[in-house]
Formats: sequence, structure tokens, C-alpha cells
Amino acid sequence: MYTLLALLMVVMLVLPACGQKSNDSKKAGENSSTSSEGEGVTKLEPYKLTLVYPGDAQKDLALVQEEMSKYLTEKINATIELKPIDWGSWTDKTNLMKISGESFDLMFTAGWFGYGLDVSKGQFLELTNLLKNQGKDIPTVLGDDFIKGSQISGKSYGVPTKKEFAQGFGFLLNKALVDKYQFNTEGVKTLEEMEEMFKTIKENEPGIVPVVSNKFANTWGAANYDNSMISRDSKELKIIDTLEDPKFIDFLKRMRQWNLNGWFDKDVVTSDTSGQADNMIKSGKAFAIGQSLKPGKDKEMTVTMGLPLVQVETALPYTTTGEANGAMLAISRTSKDPERAMMFLNMLYTDAKLLNMLDWGIEGKHYVKISDNMIDYPEGVTADTQGYSSPGGWMFGNQFISYLWANEDSDKWEQFEKFNASAERSIALGFTFDETPVKAEMAAVSNVDKEFQMVLNAGAIDDVEGTIAKYKAKRDAAGFQKVQEERQRQLDEWAKASQ
Repeated sequence: MYTLLALLMVVMLVLPACGQKSNDSKKAGENSSTSSEGEGVTKLEPYKLTLVYPGDAQKDLALVQEEMSKYLTEKINATIELKPIDWGSWTDKTNLMKISGESFDLMFTAGWFGYGLDVSKGQFLELTNLLKNQGKDIPTVLGDDFIKGSQISGKSYGVPTKKEFAQGFGFLLNKALVDKYQFNTEGVKTLEEMEEMFKTIKENEPGIVPVVSNKFANTWGAANYDNSMISRDSKELKIIDTLEDPKFIDFLKRMRQWNLNGWFDKDVVTSDTSGQADNMIKSGKAFAIGQSLKPGKDKEMTVTMGLPLVQVETALPYTTTGEANGAMLAISRTSKDPERAMMFLNMLYTDAKLLNMLDWGIEGKHYVKISDNMIDYPEGVTADTQGYSSPGGWMFGNQFISYLWANEDSDKWEQFEKFNASAERSIALGFTFDETPVKAEMAAVSNVDKEFQMVLNAGAIDDVEGTIAKYKAKRDAAGFQKVQEERQRQLDEWAKASQ
């Protein structure tokens, strides 16, 4: 009797203690045996990580996944499932995953890709403790600007890719025509200088379109406004309406003149979204296309387009919150081991072997090294026949430890460092707008934008000012002023909290 009673008392004492230990271990970022990759691996239970990102499933995806899993097992006793979802299905499929509470660990996100909305819904974990413990190398690699710029209300919910921390602006040009007419592409070019090039092409190359698509208007807007809210040359945190800015109205009139000059393609309103613009560049039927730029962008796109291109800037680089949160990985609220997920993330910023497997596949099969940091296709393999086309290194970890391809400059990452350091910082760097309070109005305004923006950007209307007046009236009826007031309110609150 006394023995049974003693046994029951021991069980009652042990069970709560075990429960407390289990709960404590699930607190994201708490010190545990998962303190760092490679440390105490034998103490870790096996775990399968799931990484969800936009892209097409590659023929050799399973092989790359297996190779990564072998390496991760050695380092953090984890395997990995790579789960690409094609861009066209991304929104529907990932929304279903979130709504249904499907368990996964890491997901690609971005400020332009629903990051703020997902944070407001509690889809992603807050990462302060995880970064402090399992991700302790990441803040050192990224630096304060990347960390602060990607935060919401001073807290991290996603870890940004270390890549270009600014956006350049201008055009990609057909290099054969640049050489033929000896165009000077050095330094920042004014729009007047670009117009001289377009005029020359129009007069001398009847089968070639000087400027394809309306894409440059978006590039020009990004160069002059922070997220269409604050003028780049403003010294105060004041939300503006670009449709009332004389500078923007003059630019739209200029696009109208380009259209009248016959410098655009006949399908200028839709050619970018349909893919026709890229095809015209690839086939040599167009001279220029608007493009956001970074060091080596022309060499990257030369591979993609299949013909030599050269880039020319029309504005100096600019850094906004969009650059800081333009590509991130977040940890899902449904992750069963956030600590392990953060350990994997930490490796993407410090472990070149792991990152390059994710970026480029398996050495010897998908690429061969031609120097310490440069690679090329193995003999007999081409871009068309490779089994693992990169999902996009810009989405993952530390690009500065990613290998470079043979056609790229060997000092590309040094160029990136200089580019990042030279860029002008927005006075609103770090501010992220929460759309939740005006979600309905934002949706209604977006529908109005679709009706007017592309035709104005393409100069495809006779009366620019009259069209702008109609645009503003419809937009106001959709709730635009309420959105503007909410933007300013949040911006003011952010400014006070940042002091």
C-alpha cells in the first residue's frame, strides 16, 4: 500500500515536470541542445525541414534534395523537402496551406509578395530570440540596415537575402546596336540623352522598335518615389499623391510623346505582361527595355535573353524598404521545430557548400568549378539540357558566398558591396504599411489603377491631363483618400517609435 502510494506521488511529480520541459522547448529561440549547427548533433532528434518557394520543379530536384539532406544530417541531424510552387499557382496554393494550418517550416516572402499582410495575420513567427540563439551569425552577415529595413514595428518576422541593398534604374540595350552607332553608355544618362539614341534607331533601323513595353515607367517611378508615397527629394515624411506631382505629370506627357514618335512597340500596353517584350529583345527586334539594375545585370540577362546586352543607368541607385524586404525567408507558425529551421537559415548565410547546392545543384553533375568561386556547365551540358535550373539565388541566404558563372565578373560581389554602400537611403527606410485597416479600399483602388496606369505609362491616350482627372475621380470614389490618411497615420507612428 505504502509502495503504491509512493509510486503514484512520483508519477504526479514527474508528469508536470515533463510537460513543462516539453512546453519550454517549443518556445522559439530558447537555449537548448539546438544551440548551433554542428554542436550536439547527436542530441538532436531527426527532423525533416520543409522549404516552400516560388519556382518550377526541376527534373533533378530529388537528387539535389537528397544531397542536401545528407549534408544537413551531418550538421544538424535534419533532412529537407524542397517544395517549389510555380509562380502562377503560388498565391492560391500558399493561401490554402496557411488557411488549413498545414505544417511547414520555411517560406519565401517579400514586401511586394504579401509579407506585411501575413505578419498581421500571425502566419510567421517573430524571430528575435531565434536570431539571438540559433541564428546568431545572420545579423553580423546582414548588418543593421538590412535587419532594420526588413522589420515591422521594430520586430523581425523574415530574414532577408543578402544581395543588392539598392535598386538601380535604366535600360538594357542591344549591344550590337550600341556598338554599331557608338552610343556612350558610361555614367548616368539623362532622358534627353536616351531620346537621342531612340531617335537614331527609329531613323536608321526600320525593323527594330526603339523601346519595347511600358516597363520603363515603373522603373522611373521607383527611382523617384518611395513606394509611390514619398518623393525621393523630400526632406519630410509626408505622403503625396503622385497624380498631383508636376514632375510625374510631365513624365506621363513625355511617355505620350514617345508613343507619338513611334518609339514604342504597337502592343506597348500589354507586351510586358504577355512576355512579348522579352521575345522581341531575344530576337533582336527591339533596342531597349526598361529595367531595374544592379552590377552585372546586363551579363545575367545576356544569358537569359541569349544575345549580348549592355545596361545604362538613368538615375542613381536608391534604397527603400522594398530593397530590405524584397526577398526573405520566414518561419511558419506551423513549424514543429522553429529552432531547427533557424539553424538551417543560419547555414544559408555562412555555409557556402549548402547554399550552392540549393542555388546550383550538385558539383560535377549540374556545374563544374573553374576557380574557387566560379563555375560553368559540365562538358555536354547546356542551359537547355541541365537537370537543375537554379530556382533563383536572390531568394536565399547570403548571395555573396554563392558561386559566379563563367560569363560574370569575378569581382561581382565586390561591385555589389560598393553599389550598396553608394546608394541613397530613403528617409522612410524600415517603414512597412499595414493594409489591414483599409483592405477593402486598397482592393477597390487597385482595380481603378489597372484601368488607367498602363495606358498612361504607355502614352496610349490623347489627353493626358483629362485622363488623369478621370483617374483621380474614380480613385477617390474607391476610397483613395482614406488609404492616404491611414498611410500618413502609420508613417507618423513609425517615425515617433523610431526616434
